[in-house]
Amino acid sequence: MIPLPTEVARLLDAFRRPAFTRPTFERFVLLAVGAILTMGRRTVSRILWTMRAWLDGHPSSYHRFFSRRRWSPWPLARTLAAMVLELVPADRPVHVAGDDTVAGHTGKQVYAKSCHRDAVRSNSQGRTVTKWGHQWVVLAVLVRFPFASRPWALPVLVALYRNRELNGREGRRHKTPAQLARGLLAVLLRWSPGRRFVFLGDGGFASHELARYCRRRCRRVPGRLAIVARCDADANLYALPSAAALAGRDFGRRGCHKKHKLPRPGATAAAAKDHLHAATVAWYGGGERAVRWVSACGGWYSTRAHGRDAVVPVRWVFVRDERGGREDYFYTTDLSMRPERVIETFAGRWNIEVTFQEVRALLGFETTRQRVKASVLRAVPLLLGLFSVVALLYARLAADRKVIAPRRTPCYAKAEPTFSDALFAVRRLLWETLLQHGAPQWGVASIPPTFKETLLEYLSEAA
Repeated sequence: MIPLPTEVARLLDAFRRPAFTRPTFERFVLLAVGAILTMGRRTVSRILWTMRAWLDGHPSSYHRFFSRRRWSPWPLARTLAAMVLELVPADRPVHVAGDDTVAGHTGKQVYAKSCHRDAVRSNSQGRTVTKWGHQWVVLAVLVRFPFASRPWALPVLVALYRNRELNGREGRRHKTPAQLARGLLAVLLRWSPGRRFVFLGDGGFASHELARYCRRRCRRVPGRLAIVARCDADANLYALPSAAALAGRDFGRRGCHKKHKLPRPGATAAAAKDHLHAATVAWYGGGERAVRWVSACGGWYSTRAHGRDAVVPVRWVFVRDERGGREDYFYTTDLSMRPERVIETFAGRWNIEVTFQEVRALLGFETTRQRVKASVLRAVPLLLGLFSVVALLYARLAADRKVIAPRRTPCYAKAEPTFSDALFAVRRLLWETLLQHGAPQWGVASIPPTFKETLLEYLSEAA
């Protein structure tokens, strides 16, 4: 078994019992540690090259870990979600950011590969860039650490989007990314009874179906689940019935679920352009921004739903950024949420975009090269989960005062640590242990302290 620091061994050992046998767990540990220490591409071959001194068994057995070993990512996700949710106070709602990202992967025999819109390189002016690869729907819990001013988005659940043709061949009902996010939310709620959740979604997840699901969960347990997402300026709104009708059994019958038509949010915002409310709200990146807003409540109606679910009570908010002039529309199914709070809550969704950028730059996202079905469905979720594992390790090291302050250079000074500092600290901790317990022929004990410090700094660099 590979020698590990106490903090790392204790955290990884929590994943053993629910998911792995002993031989498979040993390969899981080596691959996880190797993925943290490896620089560049995170292929299995490159990880094994980094960890070649600690290999136990034939290298092909590590490749078969993804393609043939009998284990499921779901128990791992449940264990990881429990660890992450411990960092959110029990009396506060858990903010869960949902988004999809495309991992480029070319090749003729890659499972579930298809052509997707690349949201990073496309823009709202009509320029659309496509990419061949896999589209992953990710749920990430927003966690506030004492050492950071902005929340960190820690991935806990991942699902692969498969196109309609592949789902038809495999006899599976086709699901859109919003429907996949709904399924992941259902799993997270089932794993966490008694917790309240707020889902933060971009425009692609601002679906009436997802809003209906949140309302149904709140009918069973008030305040169980709410959504804050972008809103269409032309949303179809109707006046809400009385509070008693909304809560009663008669709501949704013919003639009870629709009142008179309301102006669309865009028309209301245009009429109130000279009478907008002013406020200073928390903004993207942890700062503050002066904005102006107008808000109202209404029943969001959809012809695709029937009965009491056809109208979903929502609060919509129009916001204008005073500095940049940007305008946007948001909505929430929690009518009691103040408009300023809606704006601040949605701004927290941006942290999942930061996570996507960091896993690409620092953890080799998009560099895995699995082709078969089992490997494709396992490798990327483990790599995204590794982001959360590194963040959890860094938080524990920070609590024990075992981490180094954010690194500074003559050209760049950090006010607070980022994920690159977390990865640096965890890498350094791992390399110190591995070199200390290395083979005698390595001669580590005879290395001068100054040169050893330089060697550790080089091996631990995140980039």
